[in-house]
Amino acid sequence: MLFPTLFDSLERARWNMHTDIPWEQFDSSCISERQLHGIKMNSILEWSSMPTAEMFLRDNQNDIDFSAFISIWFFEEQKHSLALLEYLRRFAPEFLPTEAELGAVRFTFDPAPALDSLALHFCGEVRLNNWYRCAREYHSEPVIRAIYQLLANDEARHARSYFKYMQRAMKRHGEQAKMSFSKIGVLMTNPRMNRAMHPTNLHVNKSLFPSDTVNSRLPDPGWLTRWLDEEIHFDEKWETKIERGILQNLSALFGEQLDSARALRQFQKSLTVL
Repeated sequence: MLFPTLFDSLERARWNMHTDIPWEQFDSSCISERQLHGIKMNSILEWSSMPTAEMFLRDNQNDIDFSAFISIWFFEEQKHSLALLEYLRRFAPEFLPTEAELGAVRFTFDPAPALDSLALHFCGEVRLNNWYRCAREYHSEPVIRAIYQLLANDEARHARSYFKYMQRAMKRHGEQAKMSFSKIGVLMTNPRMNRAMHPTNLHVNKSLFPSDTVNSRLPDPGWLTRWLDEEIHFDEKWETKIERGILQNLSALFGEQLDSARALRQFQKSLTVL
């Protein structure tokens, strides 16, 4: 089982919200209402780990190892939301989301292939790590900079954990896993399709369409694209980092040299032909 080792590594890296965030360094002159709005939206996005965890547990009922890992992943993701909520509670309570706003992003996801969901969330964690690193650079207020760094570090660890389960899946499922992971890799390295390419922006419940993405259920559904493009300036340099991170990991996973999104597309097409 992977869970005992992963639990130990995540436990060793776990930060304390009371002692590892420099709350006393808050500088109100370094934060704007626009930035506070972004912190509010991110706190709600992180709250959406709740329906994601429910999906994972439902779709992996026969996998006690992975399901146990999700218990830790869920705890840490909810902690991310709580840290952002605590920031608003302390320094800008008028921006705190309501319970109804948090509850809006908890809805049922349609069943999905477990391997697809695994790869999607590996790629999503790589993207989140870079979003939060970029957000840290954008902000000048010391406390939120520290929070975004802690969140970025967690997302990197989560990506590594998901990758270990992808390695296990390659051993168990062979070509099926390879086809699934390459398909999702092609989707998640194509930002031209969607500048905010992340699981929270994917349609997940046909009966609720078009309000069946997490982002569509935010109080400000158009916020994420504006935040990326106009505020933190998540540009081509950052997109390249995401693409490189995904491709390097898939190269190691498949034993293939995939040095570009085009190479991955060609590899994925070759699998469908076989």
